[in-house]
Amino acid sequence: MIAYLDCHSGISGDMFLGAMLDAGLPHDLLQTALAKLPLAGYRLKVEKFSSHGIAGTRFQVLQDEQEQPARSFTSIAALLHEAAVSPTVRDTAIAIFRTLGEAEAKIHGVTLDEVHFHELGAVDTIVDITGAAIAIEALGISQLYASPLPFTRGRMPMAHGLLPLPAPATLELLSRVKAPWVPCAAEGELVTPTGAAILAVLARFEMPAMAIERVGYGFGQRVMPWPNCLRVCLGEAYAVGPIRSMQ
Repeated sequence: MIAYLDCHSGISGDMFLGAMLDAGLPHDLLQTALAKLPLAGYRLKVEKFSSHGIAGTRFQVLQDEQEQPARSFTSIAALLHEAAVSPTVRDTAIAIFRTLGEAEAKIHGVTLDEVHFHELGAVDTIVDITGAAIAIEALGISQLYASPLPFTRGRMPMAHGLLPLPAPATLELLSRVKAPWVPCAAEGELVTPTGAAILAVLARFEMPAMAIERVGYGFGQRVMPWPNCLRVCLGEAYAVGPIRSMQ
């Protein structure tokens, strides 16, 4: 099984999980696996959603009002080691967080151990990244592919102030893997650091030859002039042979 992500409207952790759920990831399986994390103060919201005539799934992590601590990479890795998840899920999630942490460390001019995740260490990011690893394993995806990404502009308030978009962490993550971008006239964040980290660790930016079996649509929260969704195609890879002459 391989998967192709059509990122025409970008990617976030929530959109990734919405697309996977819409493509057949059982909600109960995801919720049961995430419940193994020693993490509290949140609940999952999964709902059917449609926009511009396309139906799909919208996934959200809703946090309680209690304040969450800023977490270091070491504390997040310890949390994942404590969780009763499979070694593959644990190692994949840690790899994504390490990549995210290294990008943040470079931007701020500090070491990985000195990075404290603020927005990125929030409960929803831990759930999204661990959930992505759970989805990949549960659906038996051996390789993830992705389309070019929409390059937007604008500014967004973050823990360190008003920063340009795409977020510095997003650009750092995706420049490391030479991800392709295409200009987009829209302003605002379409590719989040969490989505970028998932792609940087798991995806190849090319279109595979595949027999598509299932398609899923994961919707984001913003209202756009187009369906604001991440589309995933699941299927089997196949080899493309030489084209035979009709003569």
